[in-house]
Amino acid sequence: MSPALETVLAKAGLQVSPDEFLALVSDAARRLAPPHPEPATYFTPDQQAALTDVGLDLSPAGPGDARPRTRTVVAHAVLRDSALTVNEAARQLRVDTSRIRHRLGVGRLVGWKDRGSWRLPAWQFAGTGVLPGLETVLAEIPPDQPALVVAAFMTTLQEDLPVDGKPTTPRDWLLAGGDPRRVATLASVLGTPA
Repeated sequence: MSPALETVLAKAGLQVSPDEFLALVSDAARRLAPPHPEPATYFTPDQQAALTDVGLDLSPAGPGDARPRTRTVVAHAVLRDSALTVNEAARQLRVDTSRIRHRLGVGRLVGWKDRGSWRLPAWQFAGTGVLPGLETVLAEIPPDQPALVVAAFMTTLQEDLPVDGKPTTPRDWLLAGGDPRRVATLASVLGTPA
């Protein structure tokens, strides 16, 4: 396997071998879409707007253009691979697994079911706790927004969240002690046509 891929995975903090990563990408490609999908048809108009707002290309891919599909498949694979299981989240937060499931149930953590088990996106964790202001933000995210849209929003630079005069991601804004209500306001319009 390519040493370059090993290096990229290590730098990204993904604890998976290159073979495992490629298997995940291949699996996601098979499950997520046919070879030449019309990506926009998989989503409601509001979801299409939200996905486009966070930079995903929903235009149809032709036989010679697999890039939009490839980017989306890789984004899904990375989101899934970097997500924590309930047990991992419980260890990180130093709580019982039932507390994690309870937090998922009441919207104090975000996750999705994957093959019968919960997966919790890593962006919402910080050290041995959750991201400061997470509950405030999660309370405002429309419930119909896919995990990939929420992850992209939380990790994409936002002009409305400057730190030292430069745009920052909602995650970094919260880590820097920024007001979570500003992030919550931005998150509340995910999926709303501009």
